[in-house]
Amino acid sequence: MLELHTPIQHVKGIGSRIASILGDKGMSTVEDLLYYLPFRYEDRANPKSIAELRVGEMASIIAEVRASHLYRTKSGMPIFELVVGQGPKSIVCTWFHGSYLRDRFKPGQMLALYGKVEEGWGKSSKGRLQVMQPQIEMLGQAEDEPESLLEQRLEQSLEMGKIVPVYEAVGTLNSRWFRNTMHRVLAELSPNVADGIPPAVRDQLGLMSRREAFQQAHFPVVGESLANLEARNTPAHRRLIFEELFFLEVGLELKRRNLRRRTGIGFHLNESVRESIKRFLPFRPTSAQKKVLGEIAADMSVAVPMRRLLQGDVGSGKTLVALEAAVIAMENGYQAALMAPTEILATQHYLSARKLLEPHGYRVVLLTGSLEEDRKRSTRRHIAQGNAQLIIGTHALIEEKVEFAKLGLIVVDEQHRFGVMQRWRLMRKPSDSASAQHENGKQDPTRIAAGSANSSSVSRSPDRPITRPPDSSPEPDVLVMTATPIPRTLALTLYGDLDVSVLDELPPGRTPITTRSVPDERASEVWEFVRKQVSQGRQAYVIYPVIESAGEEGDQLLPEVERETPGSVPVEGKQRRKAPMRMSAKSLPLPGSQIAKSQNRQITKSSQASLKGIEPLRPKRNKAQRTIGLKAAAEMYEELRKTIFADLRVGLLHGRLPADEKEIAMARFQRGEIDVLVATTVIEVGVDVPNATVMVIEHAERFGLSQLHQLRGRIGRGAHKSFCVLMTGGKISPEGERRLDALVRTQDGFAIAELDLELRGPGEFFGTKQAGAPSFRAANLIRDRKLLELARTEAQRILAGEEAHISKSEQTTVMYHLKTHWQRRYGLVEVG
Repeated sequence: MLELHTPIQHVKGIGSRIASILGDKGMSTVEDLLYYLPFRYEDRANPKSIAELRVGEMASIIAEVRASHLYRTKSGMPIFELVVGQGPKSIVCTWFHGSYLRDRFKPGQMLALYGKVEEGWGKSSKGRLQVMQPQIEMLGQAEDEPESLLEQRLEQSLEMGKIVPVYEAVGTLNSRWFRNTMHRVLAELSPNVADGIPPAVRDQLGLMSRREAFQQAHFPVVGESLANLEARNTPAHRRLIFEELFFLEVGLELKRRNLRRRTGIGFHLNESVRESIKRFLPFRPTSAQKKVLGEIAADMSVAVPMRRLLQGDVGSGKTLVALEAAVIAMENGYQAALMAPTEILATQHYLSARKLLEPHGYRVVLLTGSLEEDRKRSTRRHIAQGNAQLIIGTHALIEEKVEFAKLGLIVVDEQHRFGVMQRWRLMRKPSDSASAQHENGKQDPTRIAAGSANSSSVSRSPDRPITRPPDSSPEPDVLVMTATPIPRTLALTLYGDLDVSVLDELPPGRTPITTRSVPDERASEVWEFVRKQVSQGRQAYVIYPVIESAGEEGDQLLPEVERETPGSVPVEGKQRRKAPMRMSAKSLPLPGSQIAKSQNRQITKSSQASLKGIEPLRPKRNKAQRTIGLKAAAEMYEELRKTIFADLRVGLLHGRLPADEKEIAMARFQRGEIDVLVATTVIEVGVDVPNATVMVIEHAERFGLSQLHQLRGRIGRGAHKSFCVLMTGGKISPEGERRLDALVRTQDGFAIAELDLELRGPGEFFGTKQAGAPSFRAANLIRDRKLLELARTEAQRILAGEEAHISKSEQTTVMYHLKTHWQRRYGLVEVG
């Protein structure tokens, strides 16, 4: 008798070799195997007569073997043909490379077949129908055995006469292997399968037992709707989906409750703190910003660690809210840290924070991997000694060498680009008195000489020293931000330990962006439109999906994700020299290889292209038209600066450039010294140039919908009307058309995120899979949102003791089931 916890190698027919193959796919127990559900189903019930068959349909047929033969094509490929019939009617079954079937069939055998019906083209099938490489089940000899015995064999078959599950192959283990194995496992499985959902909840929601759900999900009962099976909307699927979501939500609710029991910092929110916030604000905050700051301030005032997700569309003012929260911490004598995923974004935040906060006496430092080692060492010393109040950086902030004197607030920007564990590493940074001894021995921070820190990294103020906390410090508050709008229910699941705040209002002055989608055959019109905008004093971005071409079409680089390597910048697999991050770009020489500048700024008078004249409709393409190769930023930069925009100033920015060159290019673009910036997705977040009014995205069909929306958010930040042109190359898939059409129709980030989630699913939607994010076996967060809401409600009611009809012992069963069956799948869920 098998139990759910039985190791998979103990199942009959599964030895150590197959167990190893399955183990690589996360299947180590019988329970894991049973959760490997069919990805689709085939209706092989209700066999048809040959006379009823129609070309193009999938059909089940019961027929008698009439004849067979093997022949070879001119190229030598063996083709096996089998003629089967029902009375006077016959049909041909054909297999490529079918030599192995030569002696398998004899006239008079009865077969059950399933496959796609096609027009015949082989030697035996011309003029009649054929089935290509059908599934076959042998039922016996027509003349020797009674019909009742043939029907019994058909009923017992796992391949014919019923709705058949289809599984994704794992290595050499095909769908037929899984059908046979699942059938054997379910036959030998103990009738007493542990069920952690309380009986009262099962009865209230009409859920079948767990064992019955496994049975019917793998082998549906006769009469089950194929449409419901494909939609995972059968009673068996709903039971397994609810169970998965229920125990996830129980674990997340336990985690939230455990968090509330921890000791945090109770920040004081007196009139002095409020006035300090008002002093540095550059403009009157929106109602949404006031509401969100109120939620954050309320969390910070309680001596429980804040864990809050701040989400808002591009340009909604999240960074300003984060700086307001940082001021609360700094005014209470604590440090604040802001971690960004890229150096460009970290530098942007640093420059903005210095501009806003430095005049009011706050010390701001920048720490990134590409800083020279002596500068990093000096910055780390000032952080550890409390001489820096706001610390802005990249992944460098979570290095072991970085210690804080009194860390009170952590802000993580673009949360979905970090793994959950990276955020936790920063949260758990040591902040006790031992931190002061890091690198430079014991030293009073109030006695550090004014000139001891490098001026490009540390902004000093003598009037706000940070006092050291006691040896046992409370946990810092955490605010994570994302510009990728996420439906609230999904946010509460993907970021289960976080409360959610939403900025759903743009600051005044943001102008609508006109978006058009055009084929690249009309590139000349697009470039002329860019030229016209530049002649009016505006600037433009031109975005490409890759840095360099990989040569042959179809062998291309993936869109870049800028990743920091501390102390070096990777270039084509090599380590480039350490590049200092220089904060004063005006004093640096202009690298001619990266920014082209013409002495003559005269704009040629050519046709006055207007975006209104660029229609959103794309011409139909000839099927024979060749799909163009993927353009790359480095090559197109050269073409644009030398040919198309030879009389304009063209710059290049991508993630592989050394940090100082990236900074130079961005600083010059911000100061208006570059007209057209050729870039990759490295500018997706954090770049703020109000004078940039045009964005051209080449190969727009290669980008995700939310990513396109993020890129578009780089424009429309000033008073001038802005335009986004989505240029497409080659054949576009139906999903690609939906993405582009949605972007043309709306600028609502939440509506765009909903469609992107629907098209790509959560895993692809969030880019790389996060450490600690749930990996579902039956559930789908988009499809099963209603069940997710229901599971969340039930989990909260049970843990709160609001279900009077659920006994204490049943609550204990829920906790035990969570710990024994689900904790290993959701590693961050804490179970006592």
